[in-house]
Amino acid sequence: MALLCIDVGNTHTHYGVVGPHHTASDQSAVVTPLLDDPQEGLPARLAALFGAHPQIDRIAFCSVVPAINGRLREVLATASKLPVFQLTHECQLGVPITYPKPSEIGQDRLANTAAAHALGGSPAVVIDSGTAVTFDIITQNGGYEGGIIAPGIEVTRRYLHERTAQLPLLDDSLEINGMIGKSTTEAMRIGTVVGFPGLIQALLDHVLAELATRGEPAAHLFITGGNAAFLETRLRQPVRVVPDLTLLGLAAAARLNSA
Repeated sequence: MALLCIDVGNTHTHYGVVGPHHTASDQSAVVTPLLDDPQEGLPARLAALFGAHPQIDRIAFCSVVPAINGRLREVLATASKLPVFQLTHECQLGVPITYPKPSEIGQDRLANTAAAHALGGSPAVVIDSGTAVTFDIITQNGGYEGGIIAPGIEVTRRYLHERTAQLPLLDDSLEINGMIGKSTTEAMRIGTVVGFPGLIQALLDHVLAELATRGEPAAHLFITGGNAAFLETRLRQPVRVVPDLTLLGLAAAARLNSA
């Protein structure tokens, strides 16, 4: 059977249908503040989705926007009578949580942890590159231990523009032509395009070095998020890019918690 998996983020809500073999289909997104809008949100899409996938027997979601969870449940209750699972720190992930305050862990990060364990086992490092870049570290001895949060490339560019008088707001381009900027825009683009992967590489190197000193075997490395493909070609270690990692983790956790 299949699950409708929904990942509620601050800006966008992503969803897709996850089958029994770690694959996601019919993926799309809506703007989170308009999630329950009849024309722009989920209500306009769910009927067609359930019609195309009658095998869906459960709904799973995670959310980093608690204020919208009630509205989402109302939408889902109207669209179907299927059971709804919400991933929280109290759910089974396949690995224990040894983080001191589990309730502080973002539900998307819990989903990524469940996916990493289901796809590769422990130890694992998950890099989620979006507005912020998060590292989640899963070890053989401690399970989910914690992670790192760093600014994403778009945040860095926006900060430079907003906190200075003369620096422009860059577009989304990641192309550079050499290492000597001939304009303010070129200089900023070089700084962010080259500097951002350098930040991620440095953090990853330190994480892997610490795991090695603790006797952990080589970690499975996963990367997801909007800049995953960009980072994949700029990191020294081979990483597995899984664009739909959070949705796959939601499905894995839902199945664990229904057993």
